[in-house]
Amino acid sequence: MIKFTIKESKFLKENEGCRIATCTKDVPHISPVTYFFEDGFFYFATDYDTKKYANLKKNDKIAISVDIYSPGNHKAVVVQGSTTFIEKGPHFKKLYEIFYKKFAWVRENPWKENEAPFVKITPKTKISWGLG
Repeated sequence: MIKFTIKESKFLKENEGCRIATCTKDVPHISPVTYFFEDGFFYFATDYDTKKYANLKKNDKIAISVDIYSPGNHKAVVVQGSTTFIEKGPHFKKLYEIFYKKFAWVRENPWKENEAPFVKITPKTKISWGLG
């Protein structure tokens, strides 16, 4: 398992927006998502009818970029990894509670088990810059 430095972990926990890249049949797809980072894993929610979900069902590989662009002071953590879906059960309920507390969009459009999955990203490689 990839280990994140203290500065990388702090940066990842302080942010909530990122871009993810998925791919199928050599056609890349990039999407902004909100995420939660805990214990070296990233989590985000998606709907079953999205391109990212369809891509990840066919190819579980993903890239994620958490970055802040500021001239002369860029900061980023970029990860490549694999994904699994969390659609129900205790882990789903725990993640849902976290997302519900953290993000207004979840409170405004709540959902139940098997209505929209969480995606868990297991990092395989990482690179970061600008974190001191």
